[in-house]
Amino acid sequence: MFAVIQAQGHQYRVEPGFEIELDGTGEQDQAVTFDQVLIVGTDAGEVKTGAPTVAGAKVLGVVVEAHRGAKVRIFKKKRRKQYRRTAGHRSALTRVRITEIVA
Repeated sequence: MFAVIQAQGHQYRVEPGFEIELDGTGEQDQAVTFDQVLIVGTDAGEVKTGAPTVAGAKVLGVVVEAHRGAKVRIFKKKRRKQYRRTAGHRSALTRVRITEIVA
């Protein structure tokens, strides 16, 4: 069984046991519910599509880990003007393991 969910403006194809990384922070072992399910497919080959979401369908998950992503360096320069600026950031990420798909 698989599902296509929408979370934080992105679409993810998930199955039970898959792990996805989302923006933001969360506490470990916290339950997460995704209500915006766009497509649900079964093992028998049946596919339910929503307009825009499938009624009554949801995907359940558990927060596995909250961590920070790789460092991103931002460098600005204007040649011959002696203008250089360096900045950077690390995004807070949350890894979620999908446990169940309720159709």
